[in-house]
Amino acid sequence: MIAAADYPFLDVLWTMIIFFAWVIWFWLLITVFADLFRRRDIGGGKKVVWTIFVIFLPFLGVFAYLLANGDGMAERNAERTKAAQSQFDDYVQSVATSGGAAAEIDRAQKLLESGAISQAEFDTLKAKALAG
Repeated sequence: MIAAADYPFLDVLWTMIIFFAWVIWFWLLITVFADLFRRRDIGGGKKVVWTIFVIFLPFLGVFAYLLANGDGMAERNAERTKAAQSQFDDYVQSVATSGGAAAEIDRAQKLLESGAISQAEFDTLKAKALAG
């Protein structure tokens, strides 16, 4: 009879399964601790109690936290993602050029009319705006 110890492939497969389980476990721990310490709706005392619970009874603590706060974790994660996207959009809006070539030519035209630039400088700015 072929057993797992007699067949090296099964040893490798079992090792990979165990390794994958450890990776998932640490991912769950990091996710729980990240959510726990980012929360603003609970005080430090509750955070300490949850931390002690998760450290001293890891499996029970993590699963209890996920059962008790799973929906809240998803909502808080969605809110953080939305806030980060909004902040990114605001940044992009602030650094992006607005109006394109037409707006640049209009600004150059206003500078020409005010006498700040000459006709040759206007022609150069217009050519740059149309080329870029």
